[in-house]
Amino acid sequence: MTTASIFSLLTIFSVAVNADSTLWNYPAGSAGGERYSGLTQITKNNVDQLLPVWEYHFDEAESKKYPSSLQMTPLYLPERAGEHLVTCSPFGRIVAIDPETGEEKWRFDSELDESQVRNHFKCRGITWWEDPLKKQGDHCKQSLYMAVIDRRIVAIDAVEGTACQGFGENGVVKLYQGDKRTATVFSTSPPVVVNNNLVVGSQIEDFNSAHMPAGTVQAIDVRTGTSRWSFSTIPEQDHNTESWPANPKKISGAANVWAPLSVDAERDMVFVPTSSPSPDYYGVYRPGNNEYANSLVALNGSTGEVLWHFQFVHHDLWDYDTPSQPILTDIKRDGKVIPAVIQTTKHGLVFMFNRVTGEPLFDIEERPVPKSLVKDERASPTQPFPVKPLPLVNHAIGAEDAWGFTFWDEGKCQEAFRKLHNEGIFTPFSTTPTLYNPSALGGMNWGGASVSVEDQTLYVNLSNMAMFGQLVPIDQANSQGEWNPALTQVNSMQGTPYAIVMGVISSPLGVPCSPPPWGKLVAVDLQTGDLRWTSPLGSVHEMGPVALPFEIELGTPNLGGPLLTKSGLIFIGATTDRRFRAFDSKTGEKLWTATLPFDGSAAPMTFEHKGRQYVVIAAGGQIAFGRPTGDSIMAYALPE
Repeated sequence: MTTASIFSLLTIFSVAVNADSTLWNYPAGSAGGERYSGLTQITKNNVDQLLPVWEYHFDEAESKKYPSSLQMTPLYLPERAGEHLVTCSPFGRIVAIDPETGEEKWRFDSELDESQVRNHFKCRGITWWEDPLKKQGDHCKQSLYMAVIDRRIVAIDAVEGTACQGFGENGVVKLYQGDKRTATVFSTSPPVVVNNNLVVGSQIEDFNSAHMPAGTVQAIDVRTGTSRWSFSTIPEQDHNTESWPANPKKISGAANVWAPLSVDAERDMVFVPTSSPSPDYYGVYRPGNNEYANSLVALNGSTGEVLWHFQFVHHDLWDYDTPSQPILTDIKRDGKVIPAVIQTTKHGLVFMFNRVTGEPLFDIEERPVPKSLVKDERASPTQPFPVKPLPLVNHAIGAEDAWGFTFWDEGKCQEAFRKLHNEGIFTPFSTTPTLYNPSALGGMNWGGASVSVEDQTLYVNLSNMAMFGQLVPIDQANSQGEWNPALTQVNSMQGTPYAIVMGVISSPLGVPCSPPPWGKLVAVDLQTGDLRWTSPLGSVHEMGPVALPFEIELGTPNLGGPLLTKSGLIFIGATTDRRFRAFDSKTGEKLWTATLPFDGSAAPMTFEHKGRQYVVIAAGGQIAFGRPTGDSIMAYALPE
């Protein structure tokens, strides 16, 4: 990026990314992922009066034979676009829901061939776009776009729920060549619109084989679906970088973008968080830092040109994907307003940059990290750490930190820790059982975070539960050793000498050995980088083999995200205890709790309809934690 172009971008007047925060027209509330609403009807003084007002079912959880989970956040569209809630189902449907009653208004079926998908089914949201070239009332003046899990983009009219015939073939664009798609590539997060381009990433199975397709970000015309540009995170054979070996696409793949993207439309920028290269835990065949993998990459929305990028993990050996939507917001410092981008990570670090230039807002240090014990593995000697904020999870735990409900339990956990190779964070896996902390579940994950521009505060939930990992010869991949089989998984890593066995470090009672809280909600001052408060998130009463009749707030592992309102409330599900909570954003005090039919492993949203504020969350359980699954969408409001 030239100095002149940077200067030109900097001269653009800094405006809030979300121009009207009382609406919810994006899955994260704004194109920049702030998860913030300006509504104030529900307050700290009356939130304890919230009641469930309707429950919607897709009727898919019991009728389908394939596993699924609800990870979507619905949209609430303005009157000109139908004035209804719209959302996607895990199995490729878009539904419109009456915001007052929860009744279904219409349903569009993308005709997904479920037998061709080798993944658990999910959809994290859909995209609304208003065509300025069409008149109000024209078909597909108001459009909805869904990235179906089988790598198709569908476009429908937002008012009627019928296909946009001018988009692709009968409203459908295939993101793959020919008649057969690659079985290991999927779509899960919604596309974004920037300068009339529809931009979408992909999910790739990066843990089962070294030889995976390269992660490619694709842009198509938002009206016609014709290809506009593509950006490959892995270079071609004739590259001139030292961060990859020769012909890297022959020996590695992935480094894809499965997390949601963010858009700064004023500056024609799209921000893409990239994942690890394949295979996740063995890098002998891909020496170098593996540029663009595990990074935040800022692209020109019109051309796909790289404007700047920053890599959070060099030569990833831990599946530390960049998991969450980059947050575009304004940070005030020394009397100036800085257009910022914030990235949360699986390994518990928060990075902040000037989103125009890529300049860090807090210094970032390259610090020494452990060497690999695996033959020919060249782990990076250093990894980047921001000076502030400090890590939101404890990077240094050992036997002295082991925890148990009883002295006996604690003693068994201490024994388990002592058996592990442990040099702190970024200890590479080897044939010796190794501490894995944080694990690939986080730290932070795909649920993202909320930001208050007024209070200059970031609110984010995270998991805090140590695991172990061990490389085993691939022909022994079914061996799970002495670890609890119920909490252990094996990934084969075909094309390498090894599989990896990993699982939660747990006591004989099935309780995590790492010290609680195992899940927490934190607030970070964006101006100073200091921690403002932290609160346990979740009760462990359903974590053990037998559910307890009372709650114990030690925190639980969690997947999902928060919602922040102007009235100072943080709404969040995410936990593995079927609870939906509201916290005071100033203090972290829990103010309200509701019981959901299933875990709310999604991010909630809020909207106002006919003068009444509603809070809505998808409650479908969580496959990753072995929890029961369903397909409920729950709405809450104050009594009329």
